[in-house]
Amino acid sequence: MSLYGTMRTGVSGMNAQSNRLSAVADNIANANTTGYKKASTQFSSLILPSTGGAYNSGGVTTDVRYSISSQGTFTYTTSATDLAINGNGFFIVSGADGVEYLTRAGAFTPMSDGTLRNTAGYKLMGYEYSSTADPTIVINGYDGLSEINLSDGSLTATPSTAGELAVNLPSNEAHPYSKTTSLVAYDSLGNTRKLDFTYSTTATAGEWGLTVTYTDPDTGTVTTLATETLEFDNTGALITPATGMISTAGMTFGVGPGAPVLNALDINLTGTTQLNKEFGADGDINGSGPSEVTGYEISDDGILSVKYDNGDLVPKFRIAMASVQSPDMLTPLAGNIYTQSNESGVVVMGYAGNSGYGTILSGALEDSNVDIAEELTSMIESQRNYTANSKVFQTGSELMDVLVNLVR
Repeated sequence: MSLYGTMRTGVSGMNAQSNRLSAVADNIANANTTGYKKASTQFSSLILPSTGGAYNSGGVTTDVRYSISSQGTFTYTTSATDLAINGNGFFIVSGADGVEYLTRAGAFTPMSDGTLRNTAGYKLMGYEYSSTADPTIVINGYDGLSEINLSDGSLTATPSTAGELAVNLPSNEAHPYSKTTSLVAYDSLGNTRKLDFTYSTTATAGEWGLTVTYTDPDTGTVTTLATETLEFDNTGALITPATGMISTAGMTFGVGPGAPVLNALDINLTGTTQLNKEFGADGDINGSGPSEVTGYEISDDGILSVKYDNGDLVPKFRIAMASVQSPDMLTPLAGNIYTQSNESGVVVMGYAGNSGYGTILSGALEDSNVDIAEELTSMIESQRNYTANSKVFQTGSELMDVLVNLVR
């Protein structure tokens, strides 16, 4: 056995324990870091060939592994944009370099530029929401992703597109008889536009004329938007129009590309009757005036909706999710993010709640999966083992001194 080899083995053991202590220190320091995944040090022996009955001491190497696939517990918050993943998958974020990364750190905050950024400054990525079809997902790549930006939702108006109006027309009124009721619609800029619905008897029993008009409040000009003949059977039920619908024409107010427009409206007249009772009306037209954002709501399948002070909840984005075949083999980087490695497998895109992906918890954060008691135990073990390895080195050094002193 070589004494130099003994000393090298002792140094190898001290280096290995130093690496273990470094991982323990990192874990303890990040015990409260959102989404942090603990590191562990694995040891592997180095064996040198022994000949002629002489043993050659080898050494030990270390390999650091990360428990990325291990789920942490959850801490619940009052912010809807604090997000946690319950199950498999990662959020996709973009850095200042424009490169996409994976993360489990979901403490996102709306910024002045409209983006959602986590504590490390990375921007949350997703897709524009569509009510008709999900966006196309590129399986191996990040094509089609965009920054989730809420700046365009600070103030909005919802133009009217349809409505409903059910009235009772008194069957015992003598001809001629006329009655008007009104509904409020909203144009493309959120201005209110009062529409008058005038019902008038005709000479034919069970028949009424309906005229829909708009009166300009400044000039008094009356514009007719629709006319219809209503017919009722001998039970007072509406039979014409057969569809129960009346469609109004649209209007443009003023000249130029910025002039507000009142959409053509489909008004549902179902429920309109002709019975021996006084005139009565009940109806509404959809749409709303300008409303400010009051908050956000994120569903468990990742649909981000903007809440307005008029009560509207408008879906804007769908949060993107990603996974890899071997999450523990991802390459960790500063800022609690990960990149694909040769051993992790390719990045596969998807949505929260779909097969292979967990659900999103809004108003929650995933805690670090570090166990402090376990780390302190490892620290004590490493300290003792480091001391023992230093004793091996010290003993080899003392034996070398004995050999050197033999020639004196």
